Amino acid sequence: MPVSLSPALEPFLDLLRCPTCRTALHPDHAALRCPAGHTFDIARHGYVSLLTGTRATSGDDAAMARARDRFLSTGRYGPIRQAVARLAAGAVPEQGTVVDVGCGTGYYLAGVLDQLPGARGLGLDTSVRALRSTARAHARAAAVTWDVFRPFPLADGIADIVLDVFAPRNPSEFHRVLRPTGRLVVVRPTGRHLAELRGQVPAVVTIDPAKEQRLSKALTPFFETSSTEQIEYATPLTRTEALDLVGMTPSARHLNRADLAENGLLPDQVTVSVLATAYRPR
Repeated sequence: MPVSLSPALEPFLDLLRCPTCRTALHPDHAALRCPAGHTFDIARHGYVSLLTGTRATSGDDAAMARARDRFLSTGRYGPIRQAVARLAAGAVPEQGTVVDVGCGTGYYLAGVLDQLPGARGLGLDTSVRALRSTARAHARAAAVTWDVFRPFPLADGIADIVLDVFAPRNPSEFHRVLRPTGRLVVVRPTGRHLAELRGQVPAVVTIDPAKEQRLSKALTPFFETSSTEQIEYATPLTRTEALDLVGMTPSARHLNRADLAENGLLPDQVTVSVLATAYRPR
C-alpha cells in the first residue's frame, strides 16, 4: 500500500533527487525509492532521511533542539525572522519554492512562508531532532535530512529562495539549485552579537573578526550583493532564556547548564547584532 505522504512533502517529489544516482524519487510504502532501487525511509514524524554513508555529527542533539525551540518561541529573535521574511518576500513569486539550508527547527522558514501564502518550503538539516520540529513548523514546510557540505539531493534551478541563517554554506550548491532570478539570503552575526554573553561565559563560541572577508571570498564567484539589512537591538533575558540561548549553540557541548545557572555568569540583557543580505546569482 502506498505511503501516505505529508501534504507538505508530496509537492517536493518532483524536485528531490536520489543522493546516490541523482534520479527522481517516488513513494514506495514507508519510503522514497529511485528507479535503481535506492530506498530512503520516511519517518513517522514527517521528514525523509536522505543522508547516506557516514552520518554528519554537527547538527543539534535533542537537548540543543529543545533549547532552540524554547528560545525562539520567546520572540527574542523575532526582528531577525522579520528581516529574513522581508528579503525573501521581495524577491520571490507568491507561489515560489523556498529552500532553508541548515534550517534547525524551521523557525525562519515558517516566517518566510507566512509572508508568501502560495509558497512551499523545504528544510535541510543534519539533525533528526530539529527536523521533527521543522516538519511541524508550517503546513507548507517539508523536511529532509541532509549535510550542507555534500551536493544537495535537489534538481537544478528549482529554488526561488535559498535561506542560510546562522548555518554553514555551500556556495556552488546554492548557485546550482537557485533559479537565475532567485535570491540567496544569508544571516550571520557581527562582532557585537551576544557580546555580553561571550564576555561573561568564556566558553561560548567566539566570532571570527575576518568573517565578512571569508564570506565575500566564498560567495563572490557565484553571487553579487542585492541588498543588506543590519539588525541590532538590546533584548532582556530571563535566566531560563539565557540558559536556552547558550544551550542551543555548539557551546552547549562544552558547558554544564547547572553550573551556569548557579555561578551567576549569565547576563540579564544581550545585544543582538546580525547582517542579513540578499544575493543575486551571477
